[in-house]
Amino acid sequence: MIADALAGRRLLVTGSTGFLGTALVERFLRSVPGSELVLLVRAGRRSTPERRVQREVLRNDAFDHLRAALGERFDDEVARRVTVVGGDVGTDGLSLDDGGREALASCDVAVHAAAAVAFDSPLDRAVEVNLLGPTRLAQTLQSVGAGPHLISVSTCYVAGNRRGRAAEVPVFDAPFGPRPAWREEVDAARRARADTEAESRTPPLLARFAKAARAELGAAGVPLLADKAERLRETWVADTMVEAGRARARALGWPDAYAYTKALGEQALRETRGDLPVTLVRPSIIESALAEPRPGWIRGFRMAEPVIITYARGLLREFPGIPEGVVDIIPVDLVVAAVLDAAARGPAEGADPAIVQVASGSANPLHYRHLVDLVHGWFSQHPLYDAKGQPIVVPRWTFPGRGRVQHQLQRAVKVIDQAEKVLGTLPLRGGQARWAADLEERRADAARALEYVELYGAYAETEAVFAVDQLMARWSTLDAVDRSRFGYDPRVIDWDHYVTQVHLPSVVEHARVRVTAGGRSGPSRTERLRARVLSPERHLAAFDLENTLVASNVVDSYSWLATRRLAGADRVRFALRTLAEGPSLLALDRKDRGDFLRHFYRKFEGAPVAQLEEDATQLLSYLLVTKSFPAGIRRVRQHRRLGHRTVLITGALDLVVERNLAPLFDDIVCARMGTRTEPDDGRGPSWNGELRDAPPTGEARAQAMADYADAEGLRLEEAVAYADSASDLPMLEAVGFPVAVNPEIRLAAIARKRGWLVEQWSKAPGGPRPLLPIGPPTRRTSFPTRPNPVR
Repeated sequence: MIADALAGRRLLVTGSTGFLGTALVERFLRSVPGSELVLLVRAGRRSTPERRVQREVLRNDAFDHLRAALGERFDDEVARRVTVVGGDVGTDGLSLDDGGREALASCDVAVHAAAAVAFDSPLDRAVEVNLLGPTRLAQTLQSVGAGPHLISVSTCYVAGNRRGRAAEVPVFDAPFGPRPAWREEVDAARRARADTEAESRTPPLLARFAKAARAELGAAGVPLLADKAERLRETWVADTMVEAGRARARALGWPDAYAYTKALGEQALRETRGDLPVTLVRPSIIESALAEPRPGWIRGFRMAEPVIITYARGLLREFPGIPEGVVDIIPVDLVVAAVLDAAARGPAEGADPAIVQVASGSANPLHYRHLVDLVHGWFSQHPLYDAKGQPIVVPRWTFPGRGRVQHQLQRAVKVIDQAEKVLGTLPLRGGQARWAADLEERRADAARALEYVELYGAYAETEAVFAVDQLMARWSTLDAVDRSRFGYDPRVIDWDHYVTQVHLPSVVEHARVRVTAGGRSGPSRTERLRARVLSPERHLAAFDLENTLVASNVVDSYSWLATRRLAGADRVRFALRTLAEGPSLLALDRKDRGDFLRHFYRKFEGAPVAQLEEDATQLLSYLLVTKSFPAGIRRVRQHRRLGHRTVLITGALDLVVERNLAPLFDDIVCARMGTRTEPDDGRGPSWNGELRDAPPTGEARAQAMADYADAEGLRLEEAVAYADSASDLPMLEAVGFPVAVNPEIRLAAIARKRGWLVEQWSKAPGGPRPLLPIGPPTRRTSFPTRPNPVR
């Protein structure tokens, strides 16, 4: 019996934080009570291996049955039977310490389930983990003096893009196909990484990344733009290595880098294992559980789930595939049982490793058309619902070729890209900016569909049939008890029942999609976010001014002040000149907000201090009456009533904001302009047009807020920030609760992508709507000989 054979044995498991690995750990602990486990786990960036096991493995709902059976004894049982060892199969020697080496030396069986399972892994990452990982583990086991039975989990798709029967034989024993040397492939992959990293740092590409960062973030400040440019460089390197993996795999006859590196990993293990006994277990496409630990159990989305949900949302109108072809999927619990059986049996006799394929295609085929019909029928009866509560009608696929579908989706992405570029040149904000955000969401949907076609299309078109002769031969030797407790016979699967009663309901449950009609009950997402923002637990609320609390900007303010004392003809000429400057001013603002402010504040050079202070008082009164957002003013007062500190951080001049807005805020951080030390022509002090300090824009605004919070003993993670522009990103990203107010296009897209609260505040109705931002004329002129004292 399987359980008896494994009782009292110590088993090493790699990859326990993954889908198959979690199922293996749960089944070992529940079904083989006398065994002990050693889990080799790579440390996370901020988490130890032990914490990863607690959080990512033992808290998974796969353990609900075992936890309920053991009750309060669960933690003690795990502590007694499970040892966690820090290590990484992607590095030579596995990065083990002395304690880890001792733990490995005590193991009787090693199950290697760790892998870079993504079909679009970068070439070098797939090589280090999938190709070299099994060999590294085997060599380390031998180096510590251990000789356990190594069960290495591979994949049926090491057979490549072949047609017909794929036998349970070594990869390169097949009569056709290339036979690449695995060591040369390793060297080439590492060179490709080094060459790609070097190319990414060449001046043309660095300039390209910087340009793309500015196109996305605008005048967000040098640190944020530099960080974005570096992330774009890293993304370019990763994408280039992903494409290198795809290209190399397809050139050699494999669908992707995963299958290609798994195949070479088998060959490397055969050549380097020495006397270590090895069994290769090759599953096909592993999907949700048929029965254990419960029907439909799944961890994360596998290959089919993203395609299914995208189809159910009406976003995948077509998908390639051969309707009469076989989709070879196998429930995870059957794979786990086959691994347990291999561990209990021990290694096969003979020089070569035993090879066991765990698949369904040859014994109980599920044809592609039948699967598509089942999915279509189920979602026709159980549709998902759109944002308006209406059922989504799923399309009928016509099984076009992969090239045709890719071409259609590539064309859709290109058209949307062009439309986004056009919208990006327009000064849209608020509700209008949502057009761009909606367009970006559509582009993401099209790009996601294209990615699925590129990644998984080859698997829908496969014509290989995976033999399971060894699997069925082993099955025939089991007694009734083991067949009942450790079933892995693929012939027992009723595909209609599994797809419609087990798999699809589980997929929908884990996808967190809308499955009920009509309007949503309870508070909306916006209402929930707003409640969090206005929680008494918040410490600080920081506000931008222009286009956040008032529908105005520095151009409006300057124009109002500059024209207040001009004659009619001069006012018209000023307005026309300002309109003509519009495009260049917009470009300057998008390039650097600080330079934009300095450009205008230079124009105040020579303006009398007393006159400008008088006019500025009138200006803000005018703005508050005619252009303020009443909802924004109420929001400031709400924060103050809740006991939050409120601070205004703006690039506007102190003479404009401090006298009128001081009662509304606890503190104000703003731009301050210097004065001339000598009187100008006997008219009294005048402004020199130069700022005393750097204007609070971009990262300076975020730093000012951070300094304020530090001085007041407040925590930014409990702070709220309100702003309207991508140039305010440093301030918004610095707080725990960012709010985009009437956002311009870039910020609208970023806020939607990151799930931030978006407020659309408008001016009070009935106020004046002047065509141009010019101040009302006044007869009070201090200097009749100088009609335009503000230049």
